[in-house]
Amino acid sequence: MFNYKRFALARLSAIGPRWLPFADVASTEVPLSRLLRLSLFQVTVGMALVLLVGTLNRVMIVELKVPASLVAVMLALPLVFAPFRALIGFRSDTFRSALGLRRLPYIFKGTMYQFGGFAIMPFALLVLSGYGEAVDAPRWLGLSAAALAFLLVGAGVHIVQTVGLALATDLVPEEDQPKVVGLMYVMLLVGMILSAFAYGALLETYTPGRLVQVIQGSAVVTIVLNGIAMWKQEARNRERAQAPQPVVRFSDAWARLAARRGMLRLLVVIALGTAGFGMADVLLEPYGGQVLQMTVAQTTRLTVVLATGSLIGFGLASRWLGRGGQPMLVAVMGAAIGVPAFLMVLASAVAGSVALLIAATLAAGFGAGLFGHGTLTATMRTAPRDQIGLSLGAWGAVQTTAAGVAIAVGGAIRDLMLLAPGTTAAGAAPYIPVFALEAALLALALVAAWPLWRQRLDRGQNETSLETKPSAVGQESMVTTEA
Repeated sequence: MFNYKRFALARLSAIGPRWLPFADVASTEVPLSRLLRLSLFQVTVGMALVLLVGTLNRVMIVELKVPASLVAVMLALPLVFAPFRALIGFRSDTFRSALGLRRLPYIFKGTMYQFGGFAIMPFALLVLSGYGEAVDAPRWLGLSAAALAFLLVGAGVHIVQTVGLALATDLVPEEDQPKVVGLMYVMLLVGMILSAFAYGALLETYTPGRLVQVIQGSAVVTIVLNGIAMWKQEARNRERAQAPQPVVRFSDAWARLAARRGMLRLLVVIALGTAGFGMADVLLEPYGGQVLQMTVAQTTRLTVVLATGSLIGFGLASRWLGRGGQPMLVAVMGAAIGVPAFLMVLASAVAGSVALLIAATLAAGFGAGLFGHGTLTATMRTAPRDQIGLSLGAWGAVQTTAAGVAIAVGGAIRDLMLLAPGTTAAGAAPYIPVFALEAALLALALVAAWPLWRQRLDRGQNETSLETKPSAVGQESMVTTEA
């Protein structure tokens, strides 16, 4: 008798590795279901990013009349913690608890920061909107509370994402670490897409009270999903708890990583490209709302389009790199696609075309996906085998810091342009310098990345070059002995 259940399961298991990027990282010891459950922390991170960068920035600028520069500064506040991502990853490598846990205590702390920020945020927005009994509250109180909420959510996102990625790499063999990190970032994009659809549907009819309910629901979902993600993912190890603390200093570990051939130039490329793709994050939805008269729900769905493009880019980059492609070539292709994409954004205002803006957003997301995966893989391949966690933290620190600075600069440029005589918020003039600057930054990233592409850097070449440099060998052996 034909077993339909077994046939269906066999077909699903065959489809998974083909259509879900990085699904082939699963094994008997670490099944795909466990990895997908762990990736729920990336879903909550994506949800927070969509809410902060997508929905709230448009509501605060358009509906609540908060200056774009002030909103940009609020969104950039989490960059205070961004440079510490490398340190957070390093500390989670060496942390010792009574049960020998390293990663889970940090993920729990980050989750509490996220929940605390979401708990404060509704009351801050009520004050800013003057809704109900908050009409008599001073506006500075709402602004300061909103800044604190953004800061807490951002800090939680940094901690959860950095340590969660390190925990994911702990679960798989060394050769599969780039794949599992890629899988986690695909799930981040999936979380952004799903949450953007949900927020767009829930805020189809916007009211301050409905927005408060959405934020409160996001806080509860964050606690639940992160709790499920953490459950039984890290084994207790009492021997590790009783082991002596390692004596390797963070400064020594960082010096060793920075000495790798091409690493510093690669970090510069990451900074330029991330700033180029991220500068308009705070302005894309207000641009659609004020210049093309799109509704809150429509502009929120722009985030879906952006994330979909990034997901496609990640998937194609995974396929190319899995076939032996060069990471820096993939990154260069992504930056090259981003330049005309932002020129198309400017052209959408001239043509008055929402469809052209959507196409430009999709292209920008596609380029960002290629660039992000290419630079991530290049960073991991350039780093020593025992410094994967630190290299992930460095990549995240540079990327997040560059994005935060770019967001703040973009908002400030838009507000300064509004001060020019005859310039109004409903026109495209305040946004033109921002999108043009994004294209210029991506062009600079292409110039900086060209030597790295021609050098074809990888871990083996780095190790060979270190062997030919006595000073580098001496420094590496000193750090290893100290460890």
